[in-house]
Parts: sequence; structure tokens; C-alpha cells
Amino acid sequence: MPTYDFRCTSCSERFEVTRAMGGAVDECCPECGGEAKRVFTPVGVAFKGSGFHNTDYKPQAPSEDAPSACPAKSEGGCAGCPAAD
Repeated sequence: MPTYDFRCTSCSERFEVTRAMGGAVDECCPECGGEAKRVFTPVGVAFKGSGFHNTDYKPQAPSEDAPSACPAKSEGGCAGCPAAD
């Protein structure tokens, strides 16, 4: 279960609460019983590299040096070969 940080609006006490991800949002301060607001903190994630999945794994275009689908195509093709057309 995730841990959430809260700060009391009355006494500024900061505390953590562990609860399920869809649990209640309201929380009371354990020191004074006042209303507490959730504190949002940045996540330590660093994206490195040239891009994301759609740019890193883009299908490659066939190159000019790639062999043709039918090796007999240059020699007139073979009977029934769709690449010979």
C-alpha cells in the first residue's frame, strides 16, 4: 500500500499515512485533531535517452542495399512468384 504525506492546517505537524489507493481522502492530525491536507511531492524519475517507446521502436524503412524478396527476380523470376511481377 502507498504512503501519503499530510500536513496539519492548525499546528503544521507533518505526518505519513499508509492506506489503499482509493481510500478516504480526509485525514485528521494525530497531535491536535485538526484538519490535515495532503502534501504532494515530486517523483524522482529521470527520462534519459533519445525518446519514448514510439520513437525508439519505430519500424525501420527498408534500405536500398536490402536483398529483394525473390532472389530469382533479377533473372526473370520464377513461375507463380508474386515478387516477379
